[in-house]
Amino acid sequence: MKFFEGLQAKFMVLIGLTLVVMLGVIAMIWQRQTATQAEVLKLSQDATRVLVYDRLRQRGESQVSQAADLLVNPVYYFDLDAIGATTRSILRQPDVSYVLVYDAKGSILHDGSGDIPTFGQRMADPLAQRIVSADGPRVLSTDEVIDVSNPILIGDQRLGGVRVGYSLGKIRTEEAHVNHEIAERLRELGNRHLAWIGLLLLMLVSLAVLVAMLLQRALVRPIRQLSQAAREIEAGNFSTELPVNGRRDEVGTLVRAFARMADSIERHDRDMRRMAYTDSLTGLANRLAFRETLDHRLMQLRGAGRQLALLFADIDDFKRVNDTLGHDVGDEVLIQFANRIREAVQRAGGDASELARFGGDEFVILLYAEGDHVDVRASAAHLAETLVAELSRPIVVQDRQVFLGTSIGVTLFPEDASGATMLMKNGDIAMYQAKVAGKNCYRFYSRAMDQAVSRRVRIEQDLRGAWERGELTLAYQPIYRVSDKTLLGAEALLRWQHPVHGQVAPSVFIDVAEQSGLIETIGPAVIRAACKDAMRWRHDGADELFVSVNISARQLRSGDFREQVMAALADSGLPPHLMHVELTETAVLGDEEQARRILSSLREVGIKVWLDDFGTGFSGLSHLRRVPVDGVKIDRSFIADVLRDPDDLALTTAIIAMAHSLGMTVVAEGVEKEGQCDLLRTRGCDLAQGYWLGHPMNMRDFTALVG
Repeated sequence: MKFFEGLQAKFMVLIGLTLVVMLGVIAMIWQRQTATQAEVLKLSQDATRVLVYDRLRQRGESQVSQAADLLVNPVYYFDLDAIGATTRSILRQPDVSYVLVYDAKGSILHDGSGDIPTFGQRMADPLAQRIVSADGPRVLSTDEVIDVSNPILIGDQRLGGVRVGYSLGKIRTEEAHVNHEIAERLRELGNRHLAWIGLLLLMLVSLAVLVAMLLQRALVRPIRQLSQAAREIEAGNFSTELPVNGRRDEVGTLVRAFARMADSIERHDRDMRRMAYTDSLTGLANRLAFRETLDHRLMQLRGAGRQLALLFADIDDFKRVNDTLGHDVGDEVLIQFANRIREAVQRAGGDASELARFGGDEFVILLYAEGDHVDVRASAAHLAETLVAELSRPIVVQDRQVFLGTSIGVTLFPEDASGATMLMKNGDIAMYQAKVAGKNCYRFYSRAMDQAVSRRVRIEQDLRGAWERGELTLAYQPIYRVSDKTLLGAEALLRWQHPVHGQVAPSVFIDVAEQSGLIETIGPAVIRAACKDAMRWRHDGADELFVSVNISARQLRSGDFREQVMAALADSGLPPHLMHVELTETAVLGDEEQARRILSSLREVGIKVWLDDFGTGFSGLSHLRRVPVDGVKIDRSFIADVLRDPDDLALTTAIIAMAHSLGMTVVAEGVEKEGQCDLLRTRGCDLAQGYWLGHPMNMRDFTALVG
């Protein structure tokens, strides 16, 4: 402080001696100093603001775009669990204020919370209308947040969108702190420089010029270099050179602070890129990274006469794991699956392969030829066979064995398509065909698959709302007692009268309803309608006629199947003992423990359970010992040749005897000849149905029959 006061005294003496000459010089130097400080401060503030805000905007656009891609299938299938998993992963980030997933009308589907209190509410904030009406990504901001939104599209159809709000509070605090630090440093430097200028002016006017030059070199140039470096960093060039920071003064401190800030931004950018290109659960490349790799490979191979293959692998019935064992177990299963796929790909594909997780339970492998004489098709087939075999082995999670299969679709470049988009579409189509073929297998893409998928899509679209439009109706096929041909009940059969194509075969649309999930809407409606129709029979005098309803595996696994049946009985007033449910062996095989629990609860209230298409499944009579059923229905394939095929006769006789020994009713399907009925009577079969006994008929005709 004394040193500073001595400088002031010398400065005042010199000012007194050279006031007239140097006053103008001092004013000019001070004005220049002030202007330089203001310019430096403004440049630093602008550079900091632009850099931070632009990084947040770019991060938001990337993250929301990726979230929109991940949410296509969950929003399309209304999978709130998958939507919640994605939103919560974003919401956990410290600067995210909210995450909203909304439908095409702007109603909230998920907000990242556990119980979704805002579900179904319209977004009513000031930005909502502009976001919902936007055709593409949009970045909006308020005083509190930057709102980044992106529509969720499937093809040209808009399913809704996702929006994420990033808090500006932390950014403003950091910005204010940095600006304050810079201002303080500049103010300190200004005061020091003013003292140096005064000292030099007191010594010599010529020395003042030298001091000005030194100031220019010591202060203005580093600050300008920092400003230039900030602009380079803003442009994404993190390798730009910073001024030498070996100085120990305030400028050196400022340069080192700027260097640390630049390193922090570079690390943040690196982390953001890693997050954008890596699947957080498995550590594999994600969809974005894989697409860039695929585009790069296609550019390399285009015109070179070489091939590559895409393999789309989807875990069969993975939703059952999440529904029955929980999402934590599901994540562990996915991790083990990913490790197995990685090991199999490394063994079978070597370095000529790339692996990525596309989200959910879908994995994609890129396999390309390293030499001109490599048969990519054969390599892809070998890899697919290896994956099917490896992934069929049980996975042990929490001391439990989980059995899952994998459906794989394979498409080739350039045979099937020349672009990345079409290749990925074709691989997805082939994978779906593998599922249709029975799952746990692989299929190569073919042109005919496009037509099959198009037909399926049209059927699914037309099937939506078909029940409400009255196109879906119930037909009833009589079931008779074989001994005296007494009518005891009827099986409810679903029929679809398409307004354009006419009668659609059940074998065509039932599978579509099952695979698309529409059966979970149609099935309960069928149960309610069948119960109400059975009550009409009772009112017409047929007091003890039962009605049997076919139940799909998906309905049985829905979680509320028992409640659906009990609600239908309560609404209609039908006694439980007149309600029969029919399930196939494959439906029971899906989750035997769950099926046993549900069927036992139904039988406790008097509902009968029949095992349909018996003898055609994989388990045979072994299921009769473990699953509670009241009867079995012998599949029509055995009855068709029972008169001329001794093997079918022997099997039918054995099924009847075995079922009777267990106290079960036996029903024969597909009885189309009198001789078949007579033979079944001699073998002790209890009930029968078929065209010889009665065709499926509408409610009016069946009412006339029982009347």
